[in-house]
Amino acid sequence: MPANASRERILVTSHGHPDFSLGGGEIAAYDLFKAYGQHAQVDRTWFLARAEKPGGQPAGEIGLRRPGEYLWYQSVHDWPMHRAHHRRAIGSVFADLIRTLQPTILHAHHYAHLGLDHLVFLKEQFPALRIFLTLHEFMAICRHNGQMIKTGSLRLCKEASAQDCQRCFPESSVEDFWLRKSFMLDRLLSLDAFVAPSHFLRQRYVDWGLPADRIIMIENGQPARERLPARELLPGETRNRFAFFGQINPYKGLDVLLRALTLLKKTEQRQLVLEVHGAHFEHQPQELRERIAGYLDQLVPTGVVQWVGPYRPEEMSRRLARVDWVVVPSIWWENSPLVIQEAFGAGRPVVCSDIGGMAEKVRHGVDGLHVPAANPLEWSRTLLTAATEPGLWERLAAGLPQVLSHGGCAQQHLDYFDRFPVASAASTATSLP
Repeated sequence: MPANASRERILVTSHGHPDFSLGGGEIAAYDLFKAYGQHAQVDRTWFLARAEKPGGQPAGEIGLRRPGEYLWYQSVHDWPMHRAHHRRAIGSVFADLIRTLQPTILHAHHYAHLGLDHLVFLKEQFPALRIFLTLHEFMAICRHNGQMIKTGSLRLCKEASAQDCQRCFPESSVEDFWLRKSFMLDRLLSLDAFVAPSHFLRQRYVDWGLPADRIIMIENGQPARERLPARELLPGETRNRFAFFGQINPYKGLDVLLRALTLLKKTEQRQLVLEVHGAHFEHQPQELRERIAGYLDQLVPTGVVQWVGPYRPEEMSRRLARVDWVVVPSIWWENSPLVIQEAFGAGRPVVCSDIGGMAEKVRHGVDGLHVPAANPLEWSRTLLTAATEPGLWERLAAGLPQVLSHGGCAQQHLDYFDRFPVASAASTATSLP
């Protein structure tokens, strides 16, 4: 940074706070907020996270969580268009917060639960404020929860078109989806620039309509620490302990993984163990809960599956230390699963589905293994191979890449932000009606 350059004041916003929601996007946003605060180029940092209001419906107010951290009791009432429920709060308490803090940069992570209204409002009312958005899913592109998979069949969707989208939502017209894309793209283009944590997600948004020169790939950062030692093996033991980490939902593929284990012979099941470190199982659709419960009834008594349960970020290293492999069996594209970088940083190879951001981050045969997505038979074969093939784990562990530190991640973001001065190329936004 030049000696005469002013230091940045950065407000990081997120769709959730890790104190209450442990999704990868929330953790990545919070970690970057902390890293900004330790950077010489930054004067002040703040964190504003959307939160549920205890005991009632959110009314749009903003409260203090701890010094420098705020909770916004906001919600979305129109998910297809990502319109905020309490839009009056945007022009009142949210605008007051901006006037009080006087940030020079607002770095937004995701827009689920918050919508896009507040960002569009800021570009009109505070034109000197530079706004950057990190994209974590495909919500602007895909109305099906931003997953880019077909409704009903859950087949992968390779591109969005008004005709294809209307087949997923026949109650809407083709014209509705054409208008939706125009509306969403116009709102996003009012912002200064974008960050994608994977080349895969970046390219999807470029193909959809974002300018290639206004979206960059920056990997999520990890704590700067030594890799964990390899798990100590007992005499005759193999590298046969696998772990699933993260939220449980219909797209994460845990049911595929458990189904794969039921396809193994009893003698084969005894050759490996899967630990499930999962959260939010109780909030999932009944059909998924019943399917998973049925598999667990078969697998837990035999010892092939151990249900460990949710975890806090500070517990991750201890849990990784007792396994050999991390599995990511998602049936949707994913973007940049934080657990992959966490596994690499801990010295653990990854077995993942062969699509999207997972296939990009994990190099088959170099630092992990790819498995055809949503294919229980191939998952059963690959897990057995990983657990029993001599030397495979050692070879893949030796090929693990160095992960980007939180400090390095912050530096890459700041370097990118410097490309966009206050007089940016962003188009004029439309004010809130």
